Amino acid sequence: MAKPDKKMEINWQAHASLEELSTAQQLLLQAAVEALDKAYAPYSNFHVGAAVRLNTGEILNGANFENAAYPMCLCAERSTLASAVSNYPNSVVEAMAITVRNPEKPIDQPAAPCGACRQVLVEAEGRQSADIEILMRGESGPIYILSNAKLLLPFYFSGSFL
Repeated sequence: MAKPDKKMEINWQAHASLEELSTAQQLLLQAAVEALDKAYAPYSNFHVGAAVRLNTGEILNGANFENAAYPMCLCAERSTLASAVSNYPNSVVEAMAITVRNPEKPIDQPAAPCGACRQVLVEAEGRQSADIEILMRGESGPIYILSNAKLLLPFYFSGSFL
């Protein structure tokens, strides 16, 4: 006899405009937008900007850095998170905003982080024993907010398996 299927539900907020966000969320998303100009994306022309807000109020941002050997690329999310953890090792990352731009094709919906970035974000949450709020937006369109990174990767791998 087959067992019944399991079901998982993921909740997020969808906001139509920046005005619906808190001031702190607006500033974080603006820092991610500013990072888009730092992107090095000569192959895909897909620019990604990310920004994190630390518990100290400090905001850091970063962008993707492509390589002709695609697996060697650095995603904006991981480079920004690594910078925060390296430069502020005792701070907690409270939130991350992610935005994208493609000059060849307008993007009017949020683009979620790749699988590797999702795993690194979940690891960061475990390391600091605190959730990281995730904000995602395209060049325009809705803004999605998730209360933590685990919602992006529900079947995540953690140190508890080791």
